[in-house]
Amino acid sequence: MKFPCRLDKFISHLAETPRTKARAGIKRKDASVNGEVISAYDHPITATDDVLWQGKPLVFLGKRYYMLNKPVGYVCANSDELHPTVFDLLDEPNMSDFHVAGRLDLDTTGLVLITNDGDWSHKITSPKHNKFKTYLIETQEPLTDDALEKLRQGVQLRNEKELTRPAIAEQLATYCLRLSICEGKYHQVKRMLAAVGNKVVELHREKVANIELDETLASGEYRLLSAAEISL
Repeated sequence: MKFPCRLDKFISHLAETPRTKARAGIKRKDASVNGEVISAYDHPITATDDVLWQGKPLVFLGKRYYMLNKPVGYVCANSDELHPTVFDLLDEPNMSDFHVAGRLDLDTTGLVLITNDGDWSHKITSPKHNKFKTYLIETQEPLTDDALEKLRQGVQLRNEKELTRPAIAEQLATYCLRLSICEGKYHQVKRMLAAVGNKVVELHREKVANIELDETLASGEYRLLSAAEISL
Protein backbone atom coordinates (compact mmCIF):
# COMPACT_ATOMS: atom_id res chain seq x y z
CA MET A 1 0.00 0.00 0.00
CA LYS A 2 1.30 3.43 -0.96
CA PHE A 3 0.74 6.55 1.13
CA PRO A 4 -1.02 8.89 1.17
CA CYS A 5 -4.09 6.88 0.24
CA ARG A 6 -7.86 7.33 0.46
CA LEU A 7 -9.66 6.44 3.67
CA ASP A 8 -12.02 4.00 1.92
CA LYS A 9 -9.08 2.14 0.37
CA PHE A 10 -7.22 2.01 3.68
CA ILE A 11 -10.24 0.57 5.51
CA SER A 12 -11.06 -1.88 2.73
CA HIS A 13 -7.51 -3.21 2.75
CA LEU A 14 -6.86 -3.46 6.48
CA ALA A 15 -10.37 -4.49 7.54
CA GLU A 16 -10.49 -6.91 4.60
CA THR A 17 -13.91 -5.68 3.54
CA PRO A 18 -15.25 -4.61 0.12
CA ARG A 19 -14.78 -0.96 -0.78
CA THR A 20 -18.57 -0.48 -0.98
CA LYS A 21 -18.99 -1.63 2.64
CA ALA A 22 -16.13 0.59 3.73
CA ARG A 23 -17.85 3.59 2.14
CA ALA A 24 -21.17 2.70 3.74
CA GLY A 25 -19.47 2.54 7.14
CA ILE A 26 -17.73 5.87 6.60
CA LYS A 27 -21.11 7.39 5.76
CA ARG A 28 -22.49 5.93 9.03
CA LYS A 29 -19.58 7.65 10.84
CA ASP A 30 -17.90 4.36 11.75
CA ALA A 31 -14.44 5.76 10.97
CA SER A 32 -12.24 8.26 12.77
CA VAL A 33 -8.78 9.60 12.00
CA ASN A 34 -6.63 10.98 14.80
CA GLY A 35 -9.66 11.25 17.06
CA GLU A 36 -11.90 13.01 14.52
CA VAL A 37 -14.90 11.31 12.87
CA ILE A 38 -14.45 11.42 9.10
CA SER A 39 -17.28 11.07 6.60
CA ALA A 40 -15.35 11.75 3.38
CA TYR A 41 -14.39 8.63 1.41
CA ASP A 42 -11.34 10.31 -0.12
CA HIS A 43 -9.90 11.70 3.10
CA PRO A 44 -6.09 11.26 2.76
CA ILE A 45 -4.41 8.80 5.13
CA THR A 46 -0.70 8.69 5.90
CA ALA A 47 1.26 5.84 7.45
CA THR A 48 1.38 7.60 10.83
CA ASP A 49 -2.34 8.38 11.16
CA ASP A 50 -4.35 6.79 13.97
CA VAL A 51 -7.37 5.21 12.27
CA LEU A 52 -10.28 3.62 14.12
CA TRP A 53 -12.87 1.51 12.30
CA GLN A 54 -16.00 0.60 14.22
CA GLY A 55 -14.09 1.40 17.40
CA LYS A 56 -11.08 -0.80 16.61
CA PRO A 57 -7.64 0.43 15.48
CA LEU A 58 -6.42 -0.36 11.98
CA VAL A 59 -2.64 -0.59 11.82
CA PHE A 60 -0.65 -0.82 8.59
CA LEU A 61 2.08 -3.37 9.26
CA GLY A 62 4.38 -2.15 6.48
CA LYS A 63 6.66 -4.30 4.36
CA ARG A 64 6.78 -7.94 5.42
CA TYR A 65 8.90 -10.86 4.27
CA TYR A 66 8.27 -14.55 4.92
CA MET A 67 9.96 -17.82 4.09
CA LEU A 68 7.82 -20.94 3.71
CA ASN A 69 8.76 -24.59 3.40
CA LYS A 70 6.33 -25.46 0.62
CA PRO A 71 4.76 -28.94 0.58
CA VAL A 72 3.70 -30.89 -2.48
CA GLY A 73 0.19 -30.08 -3.71
CA TYR A 74 0.15 -26.31 -3.14
CA VAL A 75 0.30 -23.74 -5.92
CA CYS A 76 2.24 -20.48 -5.72
CA ALA A 77 -0.70 -18.22 -6.48
CA ASN A 78 -2.99 -15.91 -4.56
CA SER A 79 -6.02 -18.01 -5.52
CA ASP A 80 -6.73 -21.18 -7.46
CA GLU A 81 -9.95 -23.04 -8.25
CA LEU A 82 -8.39 -26.52 -8.25
CA HIS A 83 -5.68 -26.57 -5.59
CA PRO A 84 -4.85 -25.02 -2.22
CA THR A 85 -2.35 -22.16 -2.40
CA VAL A 86 0.69 -21.32 -0.32
CA PHE A 87 -1.30 -18.42 1.15
CA ASP A 88 -3.62 -20.96 2.77
CA LEU A 89 -0.65 -21.92 4.95
CA LEU A 90 -0.07 -18.39 6.27
CA ASP A 91 -2.14 -17.25 9.23
CA GLU A 92 -1.40 -13.54 8.85
CA PRO A 93 -3.55 -10.39 8.47
CA ASN A 94 -3.90 -8.27 5.35
CA MET A 95 -2.32 -10.59 2.78
CA SER A 96 -4.22 -9.32 -0.26
CA ASP A 97 -1.27 -7.40 -1.72
CA PHE A 98 1.33 -10.12 -1.09
CA HIS A 99 2.94 -12.19 -3.82
CA VAL A 100 5.39 -15.06 -4.22
CA ALA A 101 8.94 -14.06 -5.11
CA GLY A 102 9.91 -16.95 -7.38
CA ARG A 103 7.19 -19.53 -7.87
CA LEU A 104 7.49 -23.29 -7.55
CA ASP A 105 5.51 -25.95 -9.41
CA LEU A 106 2.67 -27.87 -7.75
CA ASP A 107 4.87 -30.94 -7.19
CA THR A 108 8.01 -29.04 -6.13
CA THR A 109 8.87 -28.52 -2.47
CA GLY A 110 11.10 -26.19 -0.50
CA LEU A 111 11.90 -22.53 -0.13
CA VAL A 112 9.23 -20.02 -1.13
CA LEU A 113 9.58 -16.31 -0.35
CA ILE A 114 6.42 -14.26 0.14
CA THR A 115 6.36 -10.47 0.45
CA ASN A 116 4.50 -7.26 -0.30
CA ASP A 117 7.72 -5.50 -1.35
CA GLY A 118 7.80 -5.58 -5.15
CA ASP A 119 11.18 -3.87 -5.49
CA TRP A 120 12.81 -6.40 -3.16
CA SER A 121 11.35 -9.43 -4.91
CA HIS A 122 12.43 -8.07 -8.30
CA LYS A 123 16.01 -7.74 -7.09
CA ILE A 124 16.24 -11.37 -6.02
CA THR A 125 14.27 -12.99 -8.85
CA SER A 126 15.08 -11.00 -12.00
CA PRO A 127 17.66 -12.80 -14.19
CA LYS A 128 19.47 -9.52 -14.83
CA HIS A 129 20.55 -9.43 -11.17
CA ASN A 130 22.25 -12.85 -11.50
CA LYS A 131 20.85 -14.27 -8.27
CA PHE A 132 21.13 -18.06 -8.22
CA LYS A 133 18.39 -20.43 -7.11
CA THR A 134 19.58 -23.79 -5.80
CA TYR A 135 17.67 -27.06 -6.13
CA LEU A 136 18.14 -30.59 -4.84
CA ILE A 137 17.11 -33.03 -7.57
CA GLU A 138 16.42 -36.75 -7.63
CA THR A 139 16.66 -38.09 -11.17
CA GLN A 140 15.11 -41.06 -12.91
CA GLU A 141 18.29 -42.14 -14.68
CA PRO A 142 21.89 -42.24 -13.36
CA LEU A 143 23.76 -38.97 -13.80
CA THR A 144 26.64 -38.97 -16.24
CA ASP A 145 29.73 -36.78 -16.47
CA ASP A 146 28.66 -35.72 -19.95
CA ALA A 147 25.23 -34.57 -18.72
CA LEU A 148 26.77 -32.64 -15.84
CA GLU A 149 29.18 -30.86 -18.17
CA LYS A 150 26.36 -29.91 -20.54
CA LEU A 151 24.38 -28.43 -17.66
CA ARG A 152 27.43 -26.42 -16.61
CA GLN A 153 27.96 -25.09 -20.12
CA GLY A 154 24.30 -24.43 -20.98
CA VAL A 155 21.74 -26.62 -22.75
CA GLN A 156 19.23 -26.07 -25.52
CA LEU A 157 15.65 -26.16 -24.28
CA ARG A 158 12.75 -26.92 -26.58
CA ASN A 159 11.18 -23.81 -28.12
CA GLU A 160 14.03 -21.60 -26.88
CA LYS A 161 16.38 -19.71 -29.20
CA GLU A 162 19.37 -19.51 -26.88
CA LEU A 163 21.15 -21.91 -24.57
CA THR A 164 20.48 -21.69 -20.86
CA ARG A 165 23.03 -19.75 -18.88
CA PRO A 166 25.83 -21.81 -17.33
CA ALA A 167 24.65 -23.61 -14.20
CA ILE A 168 26.45 -24.89 -11.13
CA ALA A 169 25.97 -28.65 -11.10
CA GLU A 170 27.21 -30.87 -8.26
CA GLN A 171 26.58 -34.60 -8.28
CA LEU A 172 25.78 -35.86 -4.78
CA ALA A 173 24.96 -39.48 -5.60
CA THR A 174 24.19 -41.64 -8.62
CA TYR A 175 20.66 -40.24 -8.84
CA CYS A 176 21.08 -37.03 -6.88
CA LEU A 177 22.13 -33.59 -8.07
CA ARG A 178 22.40 -30.09 -6.63
CA LEU A 179 21.78 -27.53 -9.37
CA SER A 180 22.00 -23.73 -9.19
CA ILE A 181 20.59 -21.54 -11.97
CA CYS A 182 20.18 -17.79 -12.34
CA GLU A 183 17.24 -17.83 -14.74
CA GLY A 184 13.53 -18.47 -14.27
CA LYS A 185 12.23 -20.01 -17.47
CA TYR A 186 9.02 -22.04 -17.38
CA HIS A 187 9.71 -25.46 -15.76
CA GLN A 188 13.38 -24.76 -16.38
CA VAL A 189 14.98 -27.38 -14.14
CA LYS A 190 12.77 -30.16 -15.48
CA ARG A 191 13.40 -29.05 -19.05
CA MET A 192 17.16 -28.85 -18.47
CA LEU A 193 17.25 -32.44 -17.21
CA ALA A 194 15.13 -33.53 -20.17
CA ALA A 195 17.60 -31.81 -22.49
CA VAL A 196 20.38 -34.10 -21.23
CA GLY A 197 18.28 -37.25 -21.52
CA ASN A 198 17.07 -37.54 -17.94
CA LYS A 199 13.94 -36.83 -15.90
CA VAL A 200 13.24 -35.16 -12.56
CA VAL A 201 11.62 -37.47 -10.02
CA GLU A 202 11.71 -35.09 -7.05
CA LEU A 203 12.58 -31.39 -6.92
CA HIS A 204 13.29 -29.36 -3.79
CA ARG A 205 14.47 -25.74 -3.63
CA GLU A 206 17.08 -25.07 -0.97
CA LYS A 207 18.14 -21.50 -1.62
CA VAL A 208 17.19 -18.23 -3.36
CA ALA A 209 20.01 -15.71 -3.75
CA ASN A 210 21.78 -15.98 -0.37
CA ILE A 211 18.64 -16.92 1.56
CA GLU A 212 18.65 -20.56 2.62
CA LEU A 213 15.65 -22.58 3.72
CA ASP A 214 15.54 -22.81 7.51
CA GLU A 215 16.03 -26.50 8.27
CA THR A 216 13.97 -26.16 11.45
CA LEU A 217 10.84 -25.40 9.42
CA ALA A 218 8.73 -28.49 8.86
CA SER A 219 6.87 -28.89 5.59
CA GLY A 220 4.09 -26.27 5.52
CA GLU A 221 5.64 -24.08 8.22
CA TYR A 222 6.83 -20.50 7.75
CA ARG A 223 8.53 -17.64 9.56
CA LEU A 224 9.45 -13.99 9.08
CA LEU A 225 12.79 -13.31 7.44
CA SER A 226 15.46 -11.80 9.67
CA ALA A 227 16.83 -8.33 8.94
CA ALA A 228 20.08 -9.94 7.78
CA GLU A 229 18.21 -12.21 5.33
CA ILE A 230 16.23 -9.30 3.94
CA SER A 231 19.40 -7.31 3.36
CA LEU A 232 20.91 -10.20 1.39
